[in-house]
Amino acid sequence: KLEEEHKEFERARSIFERALEVEPRSGELWLRYAEFEMRNEFINHARNVLDRAVQLLPRVDFLWYKYVYMEELVRDIPKCRAVFERWMKWMPDDNAWLAYARFETRVGAGAPLDRAEAVMRRYVNVYPSAKAFLKFSKWAEYEAKNIDLARTILEACLSELEPEESRQARVFQRFASFEERQGEYERARVIYKHAIKLLRLGDIQINAKQVEEEEDISEWEVERRKELYKAYLSFEKKYGDRQGIEQVLLTKQRREYNERVERDPHDYDAWFEFAKLEEENYSATNNNDPSVVRDVYERAVAQVPPTTSNKEHWKRYIYLWIYYATYEELTNNDLERAAEIYQTCLNIIPHKEFSFAKIWIYAAKVHVRMKNLTVARKILGRAIGLCGKEKIFQEYIALELSLGEIDRCRALYNNYLKTMPQNCGAWTKYAELEKSLGETDRCRAILELAISQPSLDMPEVLWKTYIDFEIDEGEGDHARRLYERLLERTSHVKVWISYAQFEASEIGMGMKKTREVMEKAYDLLKEDGLKDERVLLLDAWRVLEQQKGDAESVTKVEKKLPRRIKRKRMRKDDQGNDLGWEEYFDYQFPDDGDQGASNLKILEMAAKWKRQRQDDDSDDDDDDSDDDDDMEE
Repeated sequence: KLEEEHKEFERARSIFERALEVEPRSGELWLRYAEFEMRNEFINHARNVLDRAVQLLPRVDFLWYKYVYMEELVRDIPKCRAVFERWMKWMPDDNAWLAYARFETRVGAGAPLDRAEAVMRRYVNVYPSAKAFLKFSKWAEYEAKNIDLARTILEACLSELEPEESRQARVFQRFASFEERQGEYERARVIYKHAIKLLRLGDIQINAKQVEEEEDISEWEVERRKELYKAYLSFEKKYGDRQGIEQVLLTKQRREYNERVERDPHDYDAWFEFAKLEEENYSATNNNDPSVVRDVYERAVAQVPPTTSNKEHWKRYIYLWIYYATYEELTNNDLERAAEIYQTCLNIIPHKEFSFAKIWIYAAKVHVRMKNLTVARKILGRAIGLCGKEKIFQEYIALELSLGEIDRCRALYNNYLKTMPQNCGAWTKYAELEKSLGETDRCRAILELAISQPSLDMPEVLWKTYIDFEIDEGEGDHARRLYERLLERTSHVKVWISYAQFEASEIGMGMKKTREVMEKAYDLLKEDGLKDERVLLLDAWRVLEQQKGDAESVTKVEKKLPRRIKRKRMRKDDQGNDLGWEEYFDYQFPDDGDQGASNLKILEMAAKWKRQRQDDDSDDDDDDSDDDDDMEE
């Protein structure tokens, strides 16, 4: 540098030469030597230096770049082309070939770019890869402005290269983007669809992980394929029609649901949504091939819950079978297939652990709609043996009743009541059946047998049904005896009120008997100290007297009505600690005896003492005023 500043070029050149004798393979040193010659406009010296450098270091690209740059700078085009040719014999990387083609493009501006195109063709022949073809097509589109050539190159990339090169996602994306830029939207759509089909991006059966394992592709390629699919979605949203957009969204949703069920195969909510999506698409497109929907359901029902000890896991699972069978019956009108689906579901359910009545019932009803009553009865009979739930008995009885098979209904009711003798609803329905048939004695016998059971879930309903039956039949004596028998078991106030209302009705013995019942009930409730029940009884008694009695009887009942008073009591917690005083309402009956009288007497004395205290205060005030008057006088 010092010698150069003093214009001692020979000395500077000598220093570079001695340095190269020490480090002859230093590309940086050769570059500085050439730049020194170029700065001082010794072109031939610079050419000789670079020629020596590239002969010694042909794989150092920046020496070649500097060499061709210098030749082009001095406008020695043939010499520059010769240097490029020497360089290309060493098969450099992609950028070197692009630099050569761009050089030919610059020097051939305004004329056909045959030389530049020939360079790029040599480049793709030397490097037959997707990367080389894509660079060639990009050069043809942007630099050569030759659209037809760019399209031809992209087509050749897909047809001439090996599958591992031509089936790269970026090739299809570049090709489709090129057609989109040229306004060839249909061609772009065809390319996208071909890529999705070839790379199986839209196949609902194949997930990304399986494709990666089968084809042994890299993570980078997987990402490129995702980008390709996103580009297709964006393309359809911009240029597609309604049907195309819906198809794209459908494919996207399919992929999302597939990913969900792959992460958790027992996510039955995802399977429900997936199947619903396919059903809606099947209905919207009027497609005659239900295989897609069936395939989703088959995949869903194959995900049997992992354990048979917990029924909760199965409650959602069995609805997959129900929806599957419903789809086959209502959409495809295939009753036989629906029946097969229910039968398969029944075979899978572990009936020794638990069972589902709805599956048995739905399976039987399908055969009923197929007019195959024998099979339906066998299914329901088997259900009674394996499941034995109340709903199955009810549906089986309803079926036989609709068919008019009364003897079968009676046999079913007998089995029903043997299985569940405590079920008041079953006894009631059986009795109603016999009543509807006019079998009064059978109905009475059934109800008599029912109330004699040692344990019932709702005995009050059964007793009421029996009593109402006797009343409807006009058997007042029977109904009265039933009331007496019921009151032997319970003394509930509502039973007494119902008994009194019965006696006051047309079938009863009149108001005299009604008053006897009411008085008896009142005395019993009074002995038990049930004040609220006594109030209810008196209110019902007063209503009956107002409807069917006279003014004297009404007055007599009203005299029994209690006085409602407010009292205080100490609240206590569970441990018996005092929590403070609280107010509550109590009833004071006129006929409660000495306790009521003493309480009233205390209240009267307290009121009398309060009035006397007020009178004394007023007398004191008068005396004070008289004294004041005397003082003034």
